[in-house]
Order: sequence, then structure tokens, then C-alpha cells
Amino acid sequence: MSKRAPHITDALGHPSTDRRLDILRRIADVGSISQAARAAGVSYKAAWQAIDTLSNLAGMPLVEKLVGGAGGGGAHLTDAGRSLLNVAQKMQEARLQLLQTQPGGAASPDGPSALWALGLRTSMRNQLPCTVAAIRKQAGAVRVDLRLADATLLCSRITHESAELLNLRAGLSVLALFKATGVTVATSAEPRADLNLLLGRVSRATRSKLGGEVALALPSGLQLVGFCAPGATLKVGSSAVATLDHASLVLALPQ
Repeated sequence: MSKRAPHITDALGHPSTDRRLDILRRIADVGSISQAARAAGVSYKAAWQAIDTLSNLAGMPLVEKLVGGAGGGGAHLTDAGRSLLNVAQKMQEARLQLLQTQPGGAASPDGPSALWALGLRTSMRNQLPCTVAAIRKQAGAVRVDLRLADATLLCSRITHESAELLNLRAGLSVLALFKATGVTVATSAEPRADLNLLLGRVSRATRSKLGGEVALALPSGLQLVGFCAPGATLKVGSSAVATLDHASLVLALPQ
């Protein structure tokens, strides 16, 4: 089997890359990762996370560190890094031109428009639009409180570096993503500090004594998919609760 050749544009197909690209731009301007991190308002560790992630997505190094010299070293973009920024700029210009042709013009990334999410391809079947309600530090990580349209709250637990790179803030529109296999649906559930509990009504259920897939209609009108345990007696129209731990909920932002 032939191995697919890496391509720098692979790093542009992800909605969370905007701030990471900003860090690359600043490295190109100042020739220093630490200075670029300060200018972008993120930690040095977060800047390196951004560089590593984009380089992994592109399949090649985007930044090269310089050792020694009169200035004590620094960093510069590789040819691939410069090409990535050039393509990113052209894509952004084309995107803005396209949005200007739509009714209402170019929607703000913080607004309710879900057009940006249509290009998001992922194996995670549950994708719920929500708004950031609060951000707080929690046990060496960051807890992000999210609010659905009906004011139902969700929580996500992410690293400090991820929160920095996503530039999270109250009022920001995001997508809450989580795998169906990470959701347990049952007739009831005990509250727990690290669990999200979502109440709803069963809209589809696998008829199997071994358990199976269950679709749940939430009060907000959204649907989610999870799995019930063997022997569960879930019927269409019955009340149920879906549970999901905070660490399993992933956030996606507009590009």
C-alpha cells in the first residue's frame, strides 16, 4: 500500500487553527517563539503546542529553531510554513468574498450562524451548538461551562493550553462534540461532579436485550445518540437521561 504524501493544506481543514496560524505569522515577523507567544497572548508551552499540532497536520516541519549566534538563537518558518500562511491568507480572502454574497453578509464567528459548521467532518455523531457561559480553573485544567439554546448546561474539561489557543470567552458560540459510544442512556442516573446529565425523551431505540443505540430528543429540540446497557427498558416516547463525562466533551470553533 502506498503512503499518502503529506501536504501543508491538511493543516487548514480544522476549525481551531486560526490562533495557531496567528502564532506562525508572529514567528515569521519577530523570529522568536517566545516573543510570538507573548504577542499572541498565550504561554510559551501553548505556542509550542500550536506549532507541533500544525506540523503534524501538515506532515512536515513548519518552524525551525536557530541555535546560537549574536542574538542567542531564535526561530524562523520553513518553506512549508511560509507556503501554509500564503494559502491560509488566500483561503480567508475567498471565504470572506463568498460570505458577502449570502443574505445578511458575512456572519460574525461569535454569532448564531452555523454555516461554518457545515464543513466540519468528524466521526463524532453528537454535535450540539452552544454558547460559552463561564471558564474556570479546575484541578490543573480548565472547566468550560456551556449553555444550550434552552439554557441547559454542559461542561467540558480541557487543558490550559487548549483554552488559550481557542481564545475561549463568555458569549462565544462553539460546537460541543462527543462520541455516541461515550454516552450512556438510562431511565435514571445519579448526579456526579464529573458528569453531564441531559434529560430528554427517547426518539429511537434498538430493541435488543443486549442493549444498543438510543436516540434522545432534548428539550432544546436537539438530538443526541448514545447507548443503553443490556436489559434496559427504554421505549420510544419515554423519559430518559444521557450521561457523559466532562473530559469526553470536545469543543470546536469557527474557522
